[in-house]
Amino acid sequence: MILTERLILRGWTPADLDPFAAMGQDPRVMATLGPLMSRDEVAALIERIEGVRAAHGHCFWAIERREDGAFLGFCGVKPGAEDTPIEGEIEIGWRLAHDHWGRGYAREAAQASLDWVWDHLAVDHVAAITTPGNSASWGLMERLGMVRAPQDDFDHPKAQGHLIPHITYRIARPADRPAPAAAHRS
Repeated sequence: MILTERLILRGWTPADLDPFAAMGQDPRVMATLGPLMSRDEVAALIERIEGVRAAHGHCFWAIERREDGAFLGFCGVKPGAEDTPIEGEIEIGWRLAHDHWGRGYAREAAQASLDWVWDHLAVDHVAAITTPGNSASWGLMERLGMVRAPQDDFDHPKAQGHLIPHITYRIARPADRPAPAAAHRS
Protein backbone atom coordinates (compact mmCIF):
# COMPACT_ATOMS: atom_id res chain seq x y z
CA MET A 1 0.00 0.00 0.00
CA ILE A 2 1.21 3.50 -0.87
CA LEU A 3 -0.25 6.53 0.88
CA THR A 4 -0.15 10.07 -0.48
CA GLU A 5 -1.79 13.21 0.81
CA ARG A 6 -5.09 12.37 -0.93
CA LEU A 7 -4.75 8.82 -2.22
CA ILE A 8 -4.19 5.17 -1.38
CA LEU A 9 -2.57 2.95 -4.01
CA ARG A 10 -3.42 -0.64 -3.08
CA GLY A 11 -4.20 -4.12 -4.30
CA TRP A 12 -7.50 -4.74 -6.01
CA THR A 13 -10.70 -5.82 -4.23
CA PRO A 14 -13.98 -7.26 -5.56
CA ALA A 15 -15.62 -3.86 -4.93
CA ASP A 16 -13.36 -2.33 -7.62
CA LEU A 17 -14.94 -4.34 -10.44
CA ASP A 18 -18.08 -2.23 -10.94
CA PRO A 19 -16.40 1.20 -11.10
CA PHE A 20 -13.55 -0.17 -13.20
CA ALA A 21 -16.03 -1.84 -15.57
CA ALA A 22 -17.79 1.54 -15.90
CA MET A 23 -14.45 3.06 -16.92
CA GLY A 24 -14.02 0.32 -19.52
CA GLN A 25 -17.38 1.31 -21.03
CA ASP A 26 -16.62 5.06 -21.09
CA PRO A 27 -15.62 6.18 -24.61
CA ARG A 28 -13.75 9.17 -23.15
CA VAL A 29 -11.54 6.92 -21.02
CA MET A 30 -11.00 4.33 -23.74
CA ALA A 31 -10.46 6.76 -26.66
CA THR A 32 -6.67 6.35 -26.55
CA LEU A 33 -6.57 2.88 -25.02
CA GLY A 34 -8.61 0.62 -27.26
CA PRO A 35 -12.12 -0.67 -27.74
CA LEU A 36 -14.69 -0.53 -24.98
CA MET A 37 -14.32 -3.43 -22.55
CA SER A 38 -17.01 -5.80 -21.32
CA ARG A 39 -17.38 -6.54 -17.63
CA ASP A 40 -15.79 -9.96 -18.23
CA GLU A 41 -12.83 -8.37 -20.02
CA VAL A 42 -12.37 -5.93 -17.14
CA ALA A 43 -12.53 -8.79 -14.61
CA ALA A 44 -9.86 -10.64 -16.61
CA LEU A 45 -7.71 -7.50 -16.68
CA ILE A 46 -7.94 -7.17 -12.88
CA GLU A 47 -6.96 -10.82 -12.58
CA ARG A 48 -3.90 -10.25 -14.81
CA ILE A 49 -2.92 -7.13 -12.82
CA GLU A 50 -3.18 -9.03 -9.55
CA GLY A 51 -1.11 -11.83 -11.12
CA VAL A 52 1.62 -9.29 -11.85
CA ARG A 53 1.48 -8.12 -8.22
CA ALA A 54 1.74 -11.69 -6.95
CA ALA A 55 4.71 -12.41 -9.22
CA HIS A 56 6.62 -9.15 -8.85
CA GLY A 57 5.38 -7.34 -5.74
CA HIS A 58 4.14 -4.38 -7.77
CA CYS A 59 1.49 -3.70 -10.38
CA PHE A 60 -0.94 -1.09 -11.64
CA TRP A 61 -2.44 -0.57 -8.17
CA ALA A 62 -6.05 0.50 -7.61
CA ILE A 63 -6.35 4.16 -6.60
CA GLU A 64 -8.66 4.97 -3.71
CA ARG A 65 -9.38 8.51 -2.55
CA ARG A 66 -8.56 8.74 1.16
CA GLU A 67 -11.32 11.27 1.87
CA ASP A 68 -14.21 8.99 0.98
CA GLY A 69 -12.85 5.65 -0.27
CA ALA A 70 -13.93 6.33 -3.87
CA PHE A 71 -12.28 4.19 -6.56
CA LEU A 72 -10.56 6.55 -9.03
CA GLY A 73 -8.74 4.18 -11.39
CA PHE A 74 -5.25 2.73 -11.34
CA CYS A 75 -1.61 3.76 -11.31
CA GLY A 76 1.58 1.89 -10.71
CA VAL A 77 4.39 -0.05 -12.29
CA LYS A 78 4.78 -3.38 -14.01
CA PRO A 79 7.23 -5.16 -16.29
CA GLY A 80 7.26 -3.61 -19.77
CA ALA A 81 5.15 -5.37 -22.38
CA GLU A 82 6.66 -8.20 -24.40
CA ASP A 83 7.60 -7.48 -28.01
CA THR A 84 8.00 -3.76 -27.31
CA PRO A 85 11.13 -1.62 -26.85
CA ILE A 86 10.42 -1.49 -23.09
CA GLU A 87 10.33 -5.26 -22.57
CA GLY A 88 12.43 -6.07 -19.51
CA GLU A 89 12.13 -2.52 -18.13
CA ILE A 90 9.82 -1.16 -15.45
CA GLU A 91 6.81 0.60 -16.99
CA ILE A 92 4.70 3.18 -15.20
CA GLY A 93 1.08 3.64 -16.22
CA TRP A 94 -2.22 5.14 -15.10
CA ARG A 95 -5.90 5.23 -16.00
CA LEU A 96 -8.47 7.35 -14.19
CA ALA A 97 -12.24 7.63 -14.49
CA HIS A 98 -13.25 10.69 -16.50
CA ASP A 99 -14.92 12.35 -13.50
CA HIS A 100 -11.53 12.49 -11.80
CA TRP A 101 -9.49 14.01 -14.63
CA GLY A 102 -7.91 17.42 -14.17
CA ARG A 103 -7.61 17.29 -10.37
CA GLY A 104 -3.96 16.26 -10.06
CA TYR A 105 -4.75 12.72 -8.94
CA ALA A 106 -2.81 11.07 -11.79
CA ARG A 107 0.28 13.14 -11.09
CA GLU A 108 0.08 12.49 -7.34
CA ALA A 109 -0.29 8.74 -7.90
CA ALA A 110 2.41 8.62 -10.59
CA GLN A 111 4.92 10.52 -8.45
CA ALA A 112 4.20 8.17 -5.54
CA SER A 113 4.71 5.20 -7.86
CA LEU A 114 8.05 6.57 -9.05
CA ASP A 115 9.12 7.20 -5.46
CA TRP A 116 8.15 3.61 -4.66
CA VAL A 117 10.35 2.35 -7.52
CA TRP A 118 13.36 4.40 -6.40
CA ASP A 119 12.90 3.09 -2.82
CA HIS A 120 12.28 -0.58 -3.66
CA LEU A 121 13.72 -1.58 -7.05
CA ALA A 122 17.32 -1.53 -8.24
CA VAL A 123 16.56 -0.11 -11.67
CA ASP A 124 18.28 2.76 -13.45
CA HIS A 125 15.16 4.15 -15.09
CA VAL A 126 11.41 3.80 -15.60
CA ALA A 127 9.65 3.82 -18.98
CA ALA A 128 6.18 4.84 -20.12
CA ILE A 129 4.32 4.44 -23.39
CA THR A 130 1.22 5.97 -24.92
CA THR A 131 -0.29 6.88 -28.25
CA PRO A 132 0.82 10.14 -29.89
CA GLY A 133 -2.74 11.47 -29.64
CA ASN A 134 -2.91 11.00 -25.86
CA SER A 135 -1.54 14.44 -25.03
CA ALA A 136 -2.88 14.27 -21.46
CA SER A 137 -0.79 11.16 -20.81
CA TRP A 138 2.45 12.27 -22.45
CA GLY A 139 1.94 15.72 -20.93
CA LEU A 140 1.92 14.10 -17.50
CA MET A 141 5.02 12.11 -18.43
CA GLU A 142 6.78 15.38 -19.21
CA ARG A 143 5.55 17.05 -15.99
CA LEU A 144 7.00 14.09 -14.08
CA GLY A 145 10.38 14.78 -15.69
CA MET A 146 10.22 11.94 -18.21
CA VAL A 147 12.03 12.47 -21.51
CA ARG A 148 10.83 11.35 -24.93
CA ALA A 149 12.85 8.49 -26.44
CA PRO A 150 11.83 8.75 -30.12
CA GLN A 151 14.32 6.04 -31.10
CA ASP A 152 12.07 3.62 -29.19
CA ASP A 153 8.72 4.67 -30.66
CA PHE A 154 7.01 1.59 -32.08
CA ASP A 155 3.86 0.00 -33.43
CA HIS A 156 2.21 -1.78 -30.51
CA PRO A 157 1.66 -5.45 -31.40
CA LYS A 158 -1.64 -5.65 -29.46
CA ALA A 159 -3.18 -2.34 -30.62
CA GLN A 160 -5.61 -1.71 -33.45
CA GLY A 161 -6.19 1.08 -35.97
CA HIS A 162 -5.14 4.59 -34.99
CA LEU A 163 -3.88 3.25 -31.63
CA ILE A 164 -1.07 1.17 -33.18
CA PRO A 165 1.66 3.88 -33.13
CA HIS A 166 3.15 4.34 -29.65
CA ILE A 167 5.64 6.80 -28.26
CA THR A 168 8.10 6.07 -25.48
CA TYR A 169 9.28 8.15 -22.53
CA ARG A 170 11.81 7.39 -19.79
CA ILE A 171 12.99 8.88 -16.54
CA ALA A 172 16.38 8.13 -15.00
CA ARG A 173 16.87 7.34 -11.34
CA PRO A 174 17.54 10.66 -9.59
CA ALA A 175 21.17 11.09 -8.53
CA ASP A 176 20.06 11.67 -4.94
CA ARG A 177 18.11 8.36 -4.86
CA PRO A 178 20.68 5.53 -4.83
CA ALA A 179 19.36 2.07 -5.55
CA PRO A 180 18.34 0.24 -2.38
CA ALA A 181 20.89 -2.37 -1.34
CA ALA A 182 18.28 -4.96 -0.38
CA ALA A 183 16.11 -4.45 -3.46
CA HIS A 184 15.85 -6.91 -6.27
CA ARG A 185 16.46 -5.91 -9.86
CA SER A 186 13.21 -6.28 -11.73
